[in-house]
Amino acid sequence: MTKKGEPMDNNNLLSNPQEFIDYLNTETQKVFDMFSTSGGDDIFAQFTQSWTELANRSWEDPTVWIRAITDYQQSQMSLWTNLLTGKASDAVAEPARGDRRFQAEEWSQNPVFDYIKQSYLLSSKLMQEMAANANLSDNEQKKLEFYTQQYIDALSPTNFAMTNPEVLQQALETNGQSLVDGLKNLLGDVDKGRISMTDESAFVLGENIATTPGTVVFENEMFQLIQYKPTTEETFARPTLIVPPCINKFYILDLQESNSYVKYCVDQGQTTFLISWLNPTVEQGQISWDDYIDEGIIKASHVAKEITKADKVNAVAWCVGGTFLASALAVMAARKDTTIASATFFTTLLDFSDPGDLCVFIDEQQVKKLEDKVTNQGYLSGRELATSFNMLRSNDLIWSYVVNNYLKGQTPPPFDILYWNSDSTNLPAKMYTFYINNMYLENALVKKDALTLCGEKIDLGKIKIPCYFLSTIEDHIAPWKGTFPGTELLKGKNEFVLGASGHVAGVINPASKNRRNYWINGELGQGPDHWLESAERQEGSWWPHWSEWLKRRAGKKVAAPETEGNDTYQGIEAAPGRYVTVRID
Repeated sequence: MTKKGEPMDNNNLLSNPQEFIDYLNTETQKVFDMFSTSGGDDIFAQFTQSWTELANRSWEDPTVWIRAITDYQQSQMSLWTNLLTGKASDAVAEPARGDRRFQAEEWSQNPVFDYIKQSYLLSSKLMQEMAANANLSDNEQKKLEFYTQQYIDALSPTNFAMTNPEVLQQALETNGQSLVDGLKNLLGDVDKGRISMTDESAFVLGENIATTPGTVVFENEMFQLIQYKPTTEETFARPTLIVPPCINKFYILDLQESNSYVKYCVDQGQTTFLISWLNPTVEQGQISWDDYIDEGIIKASHVAKEITKADKVNAVAWCVGGTFLASALAVMAARKDTTIASATFFTTLLDFSDPGDLCVFIDEQQVKKLEDKVTNQGYLSGRELATSFNMLRSNDLIWSYVVNNYLKGQTPPPFDILYWNSDSTNLPAKMYTFYINNMYLENALVKKDALTLCGEKIDLGKIKIPCYFLSTIEDHIAPWKGTFPGTELLKGKNEFVLGASGHVAGVINPASKNRRNYWINGELGQGPDHWLESAERQEGSWWPHWSEWLKRRAGKKVAAPETEGNDTYQGIEAAPGRYVTVRID
């Protein structure tokens, strides 16, 4: 008899299957508890609230409901008729294009599971159509559709062992070992408090990921500044300062040698510096947006300039790092500080009127609830942040791993981007509450003099340096049409480039692989649609296009520095430094 809380082996499983089922139910509850502590408890609450609103509104025009239910009943009757007459080939419902959940042959060849699949798809379609025709306010409509889809995805028959033929077949073939292995995976993830998306044991920072040689030349409570070792005999006089988002760790830009943006910069002859943000705890809860600007970006730019003895610095920033950078540039413009010569913005929102799919999490009620929680604990947990982002693609980033890891007992393969995605960071309470209220709720950054940062009134129109905007056409976090207004808010000579793919894969698109495509040379000043209509499509990576743009602003060539740092800023430790290694587990 297995004691409570003690793992079972396959002998226990075979000798006492009911005990195994009871044990599995207990451990599965831990998964739901894990989700509830990282933001998942809001799914069903928001779903219930949204559908209550929908039900109330339905009385205004009940014909929508009646028509949808009638169509559903007719389709279910056809499905039953096909099942009873053996016409399994006459599909009533098919998975949407790109839906990989039902690809196995068992879902179409076994009439019972084919019925389960099609019945689920019909029910999903019914709920989607009813939600789509709710005619609620824009924000409530988006929330209804989003949480309805979350509910639909969670209840897929693929997510349950008894209704997934692949899981049952694998359990038979392995004599139950796959279920035992899945249980071990589940227990390991319960201990970690998150779902494993990759084989995390395959990566070690500084050994086979984040390996570009460099030295930490400065650090404070906010960040470490890394200067990378040159690989060319000559470098451009003006250094490049990279500002990653503090929401994630910097090494997305320095994964492995074949896809490292940092190494690409170094190989192009750029003296490259990079900010590695601190992963804050409750002790750093009072770090503010102003601190990230003054003690972060502005300080880093001055250090890079002093070390290289350059006249100016070129800055590159990604996502919220770009929002930080624009804020810093506005402060520097007010102070007549000309340290930064040019700015590159990767998938950066400055105008938050179109925040993409994240809008479903952002309204006064939800923000106030989270703000109270964050203020009490001193920081926003990186786990909650990761759960929210993963919910935007729940089938790919949540449920596929539940099925493969727990039901099939498989260990996910090594994948550098997913390792990075699982290495979450916290956000200081003070910085986060400012960010969510002043950017997402108030959209104050675009309003002249609406914000005072570091003692200066903020006017983005005073930023007149040349800027390169890179957005991606499938970005669901910073939609490209939402990032495009940045070209109109900043008044320098601006260039907009649109890459293929999404928020991460569209940026990490190595020149050596020459994949995907991008658009350039569209006409600015008449909105994003006109820009795309007038733009030119180019094949391959946008990295070389950006590199040529930067070279024209990087100054003359000089002898590459022999060492990192100088007498004032001496080396502290080798890259990637200790700040980036701090995990929240």
